[in-house]
Order: sequence, then C-alpha cells, then structure tokens
Amino acid sequence: MSENKEDLNQDNTSMTDWEQKLKENEKTDLSFSNKEVEEAGVSTVFGSDEKHEQKEGAKTPKNRGSFWFFLLLFSFCISAVCGVYLTVKPGMSCPKESKCSGNNFSFSSSKKNKQTEGIAWIKVRGAIAEESDSSPFSMPSSASYISKRIRDAAKEDNVKAIVLDINSPGGTVASVQDIHAEILAAKEKGKKVVALFRDVAASGAFYIAMAADKIVAEPGTITGSVGVIMQSGNVVGLFNKLGISVTPITSGKYKDIGSAYRPMTDAEKAILQDMVDDTYQQFLTAVKEGRPNVKPEDMAAYTDGRIFTGKRAFDLGFIDKLGGEETARLLAGELAGIKDPKILTQKKEGLRELIFSFGSSMESKNLTKQLQSMNTPSVSYLWVL
Repeated sequence: MSENKEDLNQDNTSMTDWEQKLKENEKTDLSFSNKEVEEAGVSTVFGSDEKHEQKEGAKTPKNRGSFWFFLLLFSFCISAVCGVYLTVKPGMSCPKESKCSGNNFSFSSSKKNKQTEGIAWIKVRGAIAEESDSSPFSMPSSASYISKRIRDAAKEDNVKAIVLDINSPGGTVASVQDIHAEILAAKEKGKKVVALFRDVAASGAFYIAMAADKIVAEPGTITGSVGVIMQSGNVVGLFNKLGISVTPITSGKYKDIGSAYRPMTDAEKAILQDMVDDTYQQFLTAVKEGRPNVKPEDMAAYTDGRIFTGKRAFDLGFIDKLGGEETARLLAGELAGIKDPKILTQKKEGLRELIFSFGSSMESKNLTKQLQSMNTPSVSYLWVL
C-alpha cells in the first residue's frame, strides 16, 4: 500500500510538472506570436514605401495602355474632322477673267488664269437601271446618276465634248430612254457626243448610243440586239408538288397579269406582246433617227434582236469608226475643234464616294429579293443569254 501511495504521489508530481511545462510553452508561444505581430507591423510601416512603389509599378502598364488608347482616339477624331472639312470646303475661287458655273469638272493645269477646254469622260457600266436594293455603302451607278453627270457636263462652258464609255448589255426601257434624252439635250446645248463601245454594247446600250454624233467600237465588240424582252417566271409546277396555292384578290381580271403563281392566258399574252411591240417600235425609231445612212434592207434585217460584231456594225453603217479609247478621244476633239483634247475629270462628291465604294462588291440578293424580282416582270432593252 505504501508503494502504491508513493507511485500516486510521483504521478501527481509528474502531472503537476507537465502542466507547468505546458503553461510555460503557451506563454512562450504567445510571446513569439506577439513579437511576430510587432515585427510584421514594423515591416508594414517600413515596407509601405516599397509596396507603394510596387503598386505604382503595377499600375504603370495600365496607364500606358490608356495613354495610347486616348492618343489613337484623338488621332482618329482629327482625321475625321479633316476629312469632313476637305469634303465640304468650297473649291478654289476662279479668277475674275474666267467664267465659272458649277465647277463640276476640273483639270489640273499649270495655266492658272485660263480655264482648260476639253472632254467630259462618262462611263456606263453594267445593266442600265435604277438601283432598288443596293447597299448604302455602294458607289452610285444608277441610270439617274449617269443622266445627272451628262447634265452637269452640258452645263459647263469648258466641256466641249462628251465621250460615253459604254460597256453594258442594256437595261430597262425607261432608264435607257432617260439617258438617251439627256444626250439629245446636251447636243442641243452645243456639246459634241461620241459613244465608245467596249466589250459589250448591246440592246439598251446600243439605244443610248443612237443619240451620239459618232460611235467608235472595236472590231470584236459585241453589239446590236435591237429588241425588247420581257420575262416572267412560273412556279406553278413547284407549288403543286409542295401543296402550296396562292389565291389573288384583284379589282380586275388583268390586275395580276404575269403572275408567277398561275399559267398565263392567251389574252394576257396578247396584251403583253402588244406592249413589247410598242416599246420595240420606239427603239426602232431611235435607231433610224440616229443611223439614217443605214440601208433599209440592212435596217430591217439587223434589228430583229440579233447580235453582231463591231466590224459588221461598221460595214453596215451602225458605227462610224473602228478603234478604242484614243480613237474616241481624238474624234471627240475633232468634232469640238480641239487639236489635242484633254479629259476633264469630274470632281468626286466627297468622302462618301471614297468610303462607299468599298461596299459595292459586298452586295448580294437573298432568296426573298430574287423571288420578288421574278414576280415583277419588267420590259427591258437587254441582251440576255
């Protein structure tokens, strides 16, 4: 029993020693943690400048990026303002000795006090028609735009002749006739007009050339196609297979004439044929008035819609000379009484033409517009394959 008591006393003593050591260790840990906090605080105080510098260093790339961004934005704004200024600023004033009207045509010359006389060169490209679904970023090329250029050239005193540079398969009746009328009006104002045929100058393009004083073409130019065409699609067979039907509600039996959703009646064909014949007679009259020296038998034979080469047209008398651009320029100068005629370039309308020209190649018709085009027949002086 005595031994057991001794053992218990030893255990109690050891437990007390262990508890004391534990308390001492806790005090030691607390003292070390306080020291770490104090040291951390000191390092925070002494290291604040370093950290501040590091933060500033971290912000430097962002500041630099913002600087370059604002510099680029500022440069863009300056460029835009300069472009607008150059677009809308008035042209240089003319000397008092010279007469200036619209200044639509100009020519760079060293003769500052003398207005240069020359030729207005106007291009006719592609189908001649009014634009209905073109992109807002496209270069203007409609029939009314071409007519406007002819009117502008006719108003200028320094423009003595006009060359129509044509590469077109023709176009719609009204658009073609509008350009034809503007050419006649320019001739009434004393302007000489020469038509130059490029690769193709057929149907409506041939029509507008009939108003010119002279016509020049290459031997291999495709021309002719004097006639009228009207095409109307028909989707009745396709709609029957798909189980689709269209029921028109009209005010008269001919209101939906040429509809693609039903077969055309004989009476409707007769009405449309009469309209085509009428427009053809208008075409034929313009050709006879423009080419009075063509033999009647040749006129009858070669105005049936056929195409022929520039050489054949020259042999028949439909054109006056075989040649190209230089031939047309010299011929226009000869008619205007200018030995070495200069080509007067028309001033651009401004920044719009420069920017919008990039969108011309991006235009395309979707399926809806193709169907609309097919459903709306048009009468055209057009050569189609």
